[in-house]
Amino acid sequence: SRRMIALVEDIIKLSHLDEGAGDMQWQNADLGELAAAAVRTIEPAAERAGVTLESNMSGLQTRTVYTVPPLVSAVLYNLLDNAVKYNHPGGTVRLTLRDDGDGTVLSVADTGIGIPPEARERVFERFYRVDKSHSKESGGTGLGLSIVKHAVQDLGGHLALSSTPGEGTEIKVYLPLKSAV
Repeated sequence: SRRMIALVEDIIKLSHLDEGAGDMQWQNADLGELAAAAVRTIEPAAERAGVTLESNMSGLQTRTVYTVPPLVSAVLYNLLDNAVKYNHPGGTVRLTLRDDGDGTVLSVADTGIGIPPEARERVFERFYRVDKSHSKESGGTGLGLSIVKHAVQDLGGHLALSSTPGEGTEIKVYLPLKSAV
């Protein structure tokens, strides 16, 4: 029943994003605070999985930007959640935030199972799962990365994925700089 509830909640989130999430309000938000909250939320799952969480904010701990905080939080949570779920006991997940001049780069890198080259284009599709057997035992809905993709698009950003099977994955989210008002 928990998987079904999670699935329904993710479908509702994705449907909202499909509609453009026009009712979501842009506002000033502290990226470091949003990132720290996402890390705190995922810590219990990481501890249960034996995965170490690391974060590097590169001076962005108090960077205030004009954004849609629930979308940024959804991006961070889903990326961290996947990085923990598809990792190995003793593995590491590293969240990095850095300024790239024109915006902010959020990066989540893991030492997990990786994504084969033929699956990289499809991982952001709804319900697509690279490792179907592992997904069911971890409770995933197959919608997390699709939510990430749509949220990033609504924020005016883009994604980059690099992965080596058996070594890990890194997903970078490029968000344009929108000055705080």
